[in-house]
Amino acid sequence: MKLQWSLLFGLLFAIIIALFAIYNVDTVPVNYVFGTAQWPLILVILGSALLGVLLSGSVAIYRSFVLSRKVKHLEKELEKKEATIGVLQNEVVAYKEKTVEFFEEPVTIKDENSTI
Repeated sequence: MKLQWSLLFGLLFAIIIALFAIYNVDTVPVNYVFGTAQWPLILVILGSALLGVLLSGSVAIYRSFVLSRKVKHLEKELEKKEATIGVLQNEVVAYKEKTVEFFEEPVTIKDENSTI
């Protein structure tokens, strides 16, 4: 559902940009660092929108890559800790079995009145 809303808003934004660009077809000067050129305003608007999409998309891809690496690292760390917990639980069970075996032998205490 979220993807559908994103697609709908993207399409609406593209239509607004296209309408804005169609109504602005005059040539305008574009100043570069190394010179000036005359471009139709429609190309300037669409080029700016395209550069914005490419820039934000590349930032999103980079963040996704960094987060996926972090998730993989944390999953490996979790597996190590789960293995350590398993080993410790086995040691606890083995220790409890030894203590139970140690106390299972009958204990006799000689008292003047009775034997337990």
